[in-house]
Amino acid sequence: MPELTQWNNFYVIVGSSAGALIGLQFVVVALMAEGPRARADAQASAAFSTPSVVHFAVVLLLSATTVAPWQGVAGIRGFWGLVGIGGIFYSVIVLMRMRKQTAYKPVFEDWLFHSILPFLAYASLFGAALAVASASRTALFMAGAVALLLLFVGIHNAWDMATYHVLVRRPASRKEKK
Repeated sequence: MPELTQWNNFYVIVGSSAGALIGLQFVVVALMAEGPRARADAQASAAFSTPSVVHFAVVLLLSATTVAPWQGVAGIRGFWGLVGIGGIFYSVIVLMRMRKQTAYKPVFEDWLFHSILPFLAYASLFGAALAVASASRTALFMAGAVALLLLFVGIHNAWDMATYHVLVRRPASRKEKK
């Protein structure tokens, strides 16, 4: 697909950003691991922390595979379709985890960034897969928008998690120690 060559720089920037942010996420989680842990924290981590790494990884994967030398639209269509469907299912799993965990009561912003926006992003990627054969330019912009949306969702969620632990959890654990 010759249209993809025009997207190389975009996906290099977006993919390398996602890769770097995955590394930073691991550093932040390792630093936070020094504090006291409760059983409910593991449930909350599965609902709030792990999805950020998954979204960053999907952006990295999309970036690497979208600029691969596909011979035609069938390969990219199938790949985007599988990732889109997988992401939709994963978004539903995250929604169920958010509802099940007891460590934190989610507010609207949490539902938006951890559930609604990722679901819409993955559904849009599936839509791009369906559109790539008939409207390749539109599908390429849709896939690019999905990559950016998942990157920004991951950034928001990682920041939210870090600030929650620094501003809420850490002061509370210091009070408990006194």
